[in-house]
Amino acid sequence: MMTVARTDTSLLGNWWWTVDRWSLIALGLLMAFGALLILAASPAAGQRIGLSGFYLAERQFIVLPVAAAIVVGASLLTPRWVRRVGVVGFLASLVLLTLTLFFGPEIKGATRWLHLAGFSLQPSEFVKPTLAVAVAWMFAMQRQGNGVPGNAIALAMLAVTVALLLMQPDVGQSFIVTAVWGVQVFIAGLPMIWVVGIVAAVLVGVVLGYGALPHVAERIDSFLDPSAGDRYQVNRSLEAFNSGGLFGRGPGEGTVKASLPDAHSDFIFAVAGEEFGAIACLIILGLFAFVVLRGFGRLLQETNLFVLLAATGLLTQFGLQAVINMASTLHLMPTKGMTLPFISYGGSSLLALALGMGMVLALTRRRVPRGDEQ
Repeated sequence: MMTVARTDTSLLGNWWWTVDRWSLIALGLLMAFGALLILAASPAAGQRIGLSGFYLAERQFIVLPVAAAIVVGASLLTPRWVRRVGVVGFLASLVLLTLTLFFGPEIKGATRWLHLAGFSLQPSEFVKPTLAVAVAWMFAMQRQGNGVPGNAIALAMLAVTVALLLMQPDVGQSFIVTAVWGVQVFIAGLPMIWVVGIVAAVLVGVVLGYGALPHVAERIDSFLDPSAGDRYQVNRSLEAFNSGGLFGRGPGEGTVKASLPDAHSDFIFAVAGEEFGAIACLIILGLFAFVVLRGFGRLLQETNLFVLLAATGLLTQFGLQAVINMASTLHLMPTKGMTLPFISYGGSSLLALALGMGMVLALTRRRVPRGDEQ
C-alpha cells in the first residue's frame, strides 16, 4: 500500500487521506477476478466466432488499465466537477444513443452499438451513470427554491432516455435507469404520488413489453414455465454451479464455457461457479455488497443533497446490475443481457462502470466542510 505522509497537502496526498481506500481495494479485487475469469472463458468464446486464442482477453486487458485509471482519475474530482462531467456526459450519451438508431448495425434484432475508429461503443452503458448524476443535480436545484423546475426537467430527462433505449430496443437498460431514478425520487423526498406513478409506469411498461416484444415474452414465459421456451443457457449455467460444488473443478478445468454462448459476458458468473466453486462466488458477492453498503455508510452524515442523490443513484445502479446478472444466471429471475460489473467481458461496460464508481469515490471522500461544494 502507498506510503503518503498525513502532512502531504498535494493533490495526491489529499486524495489518499480522504478517499475510501477500502472500497478502492474492493473494486481492484473485482477487476482482478474479472481478469482471471476472462482468461478462463474467452478462448472458447473466441473460437466459436472464429477468433484465435486469447483475442478477446487481449482486448479486455487493453481496456482494463484504462478503466483503472478512470476510477482513480474520477475519484480526484470535486462534487462540482462530478456534476459537470455527469451533465456533459449525459448530453453526449443522448446524442450517441440517437446516432445508434440511424447508424448502428443490427445485432440479434437490436441496434445498440456504434463503430467508431475501429472500436465498438455501446452508448447505453454511459447514459446510466451520467443520467444519475444529472438527475441528482436537477432534484437538488428544485429543493434550493431558485425557480428552476428541476423535478419536471428530471422527469423529461428520464422520458427521453427511456424512449431512446426502447427504440433500440433495450428493456433491461430501461428498467435500470427507471429504477435508479425512482430511488433518487424517493430519497429526494418528493410527493408519494410520484412514487406511485413510477411503480404504475413500470408495471405498464412490463405489460406493454410483454405484449409488443417477442423476446421479452419468451424470456418471461420460459422463466415461469420451463417447457414454454428456450432454456439452454440457463440449464447449462445451473449445471455449471452443480458441477463446481463448494471449491470448483479448478482453473481451466470447467466445461461450460465450451457450450455456453455468453460464458464470457452475461453468464461469466457460471464459469466462476464451475471452476472456482461456491466459495469464490460468495466472495464475489461479498465484494459487491461491501462496495455498496460501505458507500451508503459514508453517506449517512452527508448534508449536500446533490452528493447524497448522485452517490445513491450510482451505488444503486452498480448493485442492481450485479444482482440482475447473478440472479438471472442462477435462474432466480428471467434472463437479461446484463454484464456483471468489472467482471464480464465488454469494454463499454467496463469504462462506464469505472466512471460511475470513480465518481462515487469522489463524492464519498471526506471533506471539511463538504456542503459548500456544489
